[in-house]
Amino acid sequence: MEQRQVYLDNNATTPLHPEVVRTLTETMACFGNPSSMHGFGREARGLVEEARSNVASFIGALPEEVIFVGSGSEGNNTVLSILACQSGQCSCDRDHKIHIITTAIEHPCILETSKCLEGHGSRVTYLGVDKHGKIRLDELRASLTPQTGVVSVMMANNEIGTIQDIREIAQIVHAGGALFHTDAVQAFGKIPINVVDLGIDFLTVSAHKIYGPKGVGALYVRRGVRFCPLIHGGHQERGRRAGTENTLGIVGLGKAVELRSREMAEEAIRIAALKKALKEGIVERIPDVWFNGHPTDCLAGTLNVSFEGAEGESMLLYLDLEGIAVSTGSACASGSLDPSHVLMATGVPVERAHGSIRMSLGRENTMEDVDYVLDKLPGIINRIREMSTAYTRR
Repeated sequence: MEQRQVYLDNNATTPLHPEVVRTLTETMACFGNPSSMHGFGREARGLVEEARSNVASFIGALPEEVIFVGSGSEGNNTVLSILACQSGQCSCDRDHKIHIITTAIEHPCILETSKCLEGHGSRVTYLGVDKHGKIRLDELRASLTPQTGVVSVMMANNEIGTIQDIREIAQIVHAGGALFHTDAVQAFGKIPINVVDLGIDFLTVSAHKIYGPKGVGALYVRRGVRFCPLIHGGHQERGRRAGTENTLGIVGLGKAVELRSREMAEEAIRIAALKKALKEGIVERIPDVWFNGHPTDCLAGTLNVSFEGAEGESMLLYLDLEGIAVSTGSACASGSLDPSHVLMATGVPVERAHGSIRMSLGRENTMEDVDYVLDKLPGIINRIREMSTAYTRR
């Protein structure tokens, strides 16, 4: 089969939607500062506010509840850092709580920020998960205390795709007197989200996961909840995020969201069919494989699979030589020799965790891509296993 380029790393980042590219190209001539009162500034401000309305409408929020940030990681840091702020100028100081609850399978920007806050006096509880990556609700209930300020649970996991029971989690958190944050970077634009219906206080999203530009995201902050800016020094975003707005990036995010509202439902069905064909083809052609994540409560395009006796980095490199791009886990953890913290938390043995790859499909993938992968992957696995002293076919 003739070599082709197959991109199966959409959870890491997505290619720009052609209509987003067109919109960005048209907007580049708008150079005004959105904070300026003259015509050039008002033009830029109009574009920013239109994008804000698009994002808000997509998640069932009010426009004034949406703050534009530089990334999903910045949004997550902002929420968790509210607990560390003890400035008398910040509204959060009125009810200062120092206990955070999160999970063992969060994105590194949540886990590393939590560790940092522990060093500054906060107490953090890391909830465990079951074999499918679902948190245990009884453990959440037992972990809540009067000092719990924020509970942060990822809506859909970036490595295994498991979707959490967000509405029920939020109800438990609120009954315990705490605020609820969800990192929705992977779920946003892939599954329906309504922040009011789900009972969410803070929600984080990112443009480059939905065919928009890198370097821009949004943070939903429910009206009336305590808030402290992570970045001080300006009046932008109603004083909640200082710094001149990234007009071009924000416009790209707004356009990407507009396109998601039109394309998401139909695309999810098509991608789920591709994933089903890919999974069934792997089972038919390759022995000794395991699939990680929840079998049904999972993102349509995320497939995490472990191959006994095959090392993940080797699989990635061999596939890359065939023009196939996959991941061994989170892009933010690439370069680490440690096994996936997500897989380890679900109880996957170390050797199997090291032999795992993530294939994440997107809007540009086709059944021809799936056929090509299924043509190349079995030979690659056999080649790696033949060089392994640890593999014995069952």
